[in-house]
Amino acid sequence: MTLAAEELHLTHGAVSRQIKALEDHLGTPLFRRLTRKIELTEAGASFFSVVTRLLSELAREAEAIRSRSDTQRLVISSGVSFASRWLTPRLHRLMALYPEFDVHLEVTDIWVDFARSQIDVALRYGPGIYPAATAERIMNETVSPVCAPEYREQVGGLAEPSDLSKCQLIHEVGMTATWERWFAMMNLPYAKGRGPGYSHGSMSIEAAIRGEGVALGRSVLVAEDLRQGRLVAPFPQAKLDVELGYDLVYRNGNQLHPKVQAIRAWLADEVRNAGAVQVP
Repeated sequence: MTLAAEELHLTHGAVSRQIKALEDHLGTPLFRRLTRKIELTEAGASFFSVVTRLLSELAREAEAIRSRSDTQRLVISSGVSFASRWLTPRLHRLMALYPEFDVHLEVTDIWVDFARSQIDVALRYGPGIYPAATAERIMNETVSPVCAPEYREQVGGLAEPSDLSKCQLIHEVGMTATWERWFAMMNLPYAKGRGPGYSHGSMSIEAAIRGEGVALGRSVLVAEDLRQGRLVAPFPQAKLDVELGYDLVYRNGNQLHPKVQAIRAWLADEVRNAGAVQVP
């Protein structure tokens, strides 16, 4: 009741009176009022289910009307690392290809609630399954060691994977593709040592560019740095697969929306041109 009052900008008592009036109108209680809590009655649970479905349909229709009336604004939500290392440097080509759209980029790792936001599409790094939304995998990913050329010289060169034992290892916190798994794949002992950890892949890449050590570079995020020579991959064939990937996510039923079709086609061209790992 308190949370409902806050959301509706009413008093707790006003909400309680509305609930009581609704129960009188329906002729049956919707809540059991216990000593320290309230809970739905069977009638209340049934009514809640129907109301939730109808409000969801109302929200979807309102969003569909809003989308049809706002044909110029294309709002893209992207995760932090993907936006900074891959998406932002390419957005000018999307704008040139579709000048009829005013492209707006919102950068956040928080999940998008399409029913409550004006986001048209989201680009997310994840398992490919997202609540109340449709997802299309656009890129898979691998990780392999990367470092600054100067750092490789500083440690006397990295001729063999076992030479990494003399290096400081940079960690991306929360990644399942870890240094421990990479060493296991290479049948090498993993002597867990000290090394900096970063919450975002973009941060660990920047740390490697600064010469702080060797990072497990995510193939999508480090591709441009490798091409520009800011990073080197001493063992380019030693790639560990990552369970997660990059997905184009949008509202259920919006697969034929002009905005979704436009960014899908543009992404396909960018991925093809980048030579990234593609899903058939």
